[in-house]
Formats: sequence, C-alpha cells, structure tokens
Amino acid sequence: MSDHYYSKTPSTTSERKQIKETIRDRTYTFTVDRGVFSRGGLDFGSRLLIETMEEPAVKGPIMDVGCGWGPIGISLSKEFSGRLIELVDVNERSVSLAKENAMANKADVRVYENNLLDGVEKESVAAVISNPPIRAGKQTIFALYEQAYDVLLPGGELWIVIQKKQGAASTLTKLEDLGFDVTTKAKSKGYFIYHAKKSVD
Repeated sequence: MSDHYYSKTPSTTSERKQIKETIRDRTYTFTVDRGVFSRGGLDFGSRLLIETMEEPAVKGPIMDVGCGWGPIGISLSKEFSGRLIELVDVNERSVSLAKENAMANKADVRVYENNLLDGVEKESVAAVISNPPIRAGKQTIFALYEQAYDVLLPGGELWIVIQKKQGAASTLTKLEDLGFDVTTKAKSKGYFIYHAKKSVD
C-alpha cells in the first residue's frame, strides 16, 4: 500500500518548511512537511470550511478531526476564544506538526493522536469539523459521520467540506439517514460545505 496522509506513520522522508497563511484576516506561520495533507499550503476546501463555519449555539468543545498540520482548529481557536478546541489525527507526523504550530501561533488548543472519534464520550461535543480523509475510503468517511452523531450533544453540529466528484451526494444522503438536519452553507468550485445539526429531542 502506498504511503499517504492517512498513514499512521508516514514513511516519506521528512522535508519540513515554513509557510505563511492569512485566514479570516489573521496571519499565521505554519510548519508543514511531506507525508501530511496539503503540505503546499492551506487547500481551497479547508479555507472555505474555516471561512464558512459559525460558532455553535451549544456550549462545549469543538473537535477538528483529521487536523493535518492544524490550520482549521488553530484558526478557529482565535475566532471562538474561550471555547475548548481539540485537534485529532491518526498521522503521527500531522499531530507533531499541529502541536508545534499551535505553540508557534499561541493557540490554546488540545492536540492528540486519535483515529477519527474513537473513544470520545457520547453526547459530549458541541461541534465536529472536518475536511475528511477521502483517500481513506467511503467506509472510513461514513464511520466518521456515524461517530459524530453519537458524540455530539443534542443540538450539536457537524461541519464538513466535500467535493461533488468525491461523493458530496452520497455524503448528504448518509447524513440525512443518520438523522441530521442538513443545510448546504456554501458551494464553490465543486466544493460543498454541509452543516449537519443533531436534533435536540
């Protein structure tokens, strides 16, 4: 199996570099590396997701799943100050970079290695946000949606970015089948931002 960003331990030779990104009118310095998602800089889908997300109405933590080198969770921690934001990834190199980038940008976040939402307490999270690891396959992506429904508090929210060609239609169907109330919050260049809200009942 070829090495890719969903690998737990990337075998790709490290080649670190620093980049600057302006996100929601704030400038950040990030360290990126080979063997992690979007090492060339913040990808269009993640940027659209960050710019579209609104702070959840429900109190509680926000989880950035498949955080990569950390741009989503780190930038949202600046927007939603006072809210616990947790960044998780299965990729050891991604987790190391996200921790380093959180410190470099003075972001008050928690970063740890985890496979999707394994082990997260049920109904304990206000929002889950993810640019899901498409290359891991539909079974993994759908498992993320199922886990998100379980861990979200009543009224909690799942925010997802996905391309039409990568299965936006099947994602929408799956989310609705799980019981989410789904709204398309943004659509640009073939990317969809889905806001999936869990009922309060």
